[in-house]
Amino acid sequence: MTSEDYVPATLRRLWGMSESSRLGRPAALNVNLVVGAAVAIADRDGLGGVTIPKVAQSLGVTGMSLYRYVGSKDELLTLMADAALGVPPEMDTGGWRAGLCAWALAQRAVFQRRPWLTRVPVSGPPSGPNQIAWMEAALMIMSRTRLDWAHKVGILSLISGYVVQSVRQYDELAQGRPDGQGQADAERDYGRALVQLVTPERFPETARLFSSTLFEAPPSDTTDSAVADADFALGLELILDGVAVRIEHSGI
Repeated sequence: MTSEDYVPATLRRLWGMSESSRLGRPAALNVNLVVGAAVAIADRDGLGGVTIPKVAQSLGVTGMSLYRYVGSKDELLTLMADAALGVPPEMDTGGWRAGLCAWALAQRAVFQRRPWLTRVPVSGPPSGPNQIAWMEAALMIMSRTRLDWAHKVGILSLISGYVVQSVRQYDELAQGRPDGQGQADAERDYGRALVQLVTPERFPETARLFSSTLFEAPPSDTTDSAVADADFALGLELILDGVAVRIEHSGI
């Protein structure tokens, strides 16, 4: 028994390890072609557009034939997520804070190009080569500190989860707005409507919130992306502030 025998078939396919050869003519397809076709459909139609029959049709084969290359629809989604994520860019920064900020922004850029990635069900910890490459990049940045492994993994998971949720929320809010309405206008209308309904007697602090100028529209030349960038930056800074406090209190 070789060491590869201990690696499940799903992970062998995820890492591009060769499968046992089959008798007969070489197969016209392979895992990479199947995954590439599925990613192309998701880029065009969203994650909901990806089905085994549609992937098979795009490749000119039957749906059942795809199961020679992927064990299930769930496995296909796992393979797609890792392939679509790609490898992280070079991030040459001077300190842990700037490094983690660059890491988060780079990951956010990938999810903004492919928002369907934020809707892939999470079935376990990162296990694909590209996911591990992003993990390595973050761990390398945090190697400049003396944080223990539990803190490093927790910080990585927290920031990654924040990135995914923020991109997904922005995409869902954009889809829910009427055609032609920007995010700033939607927030203004939201604030002006709720200020009429939220009374100080019932919700004193929330009423003060809606009576403030927070939800009023910014200047007309402010784009949706600028509003989203500002919101994302604020949340990320709060997370990194917490990391800084933990580092300081740990005496490292």
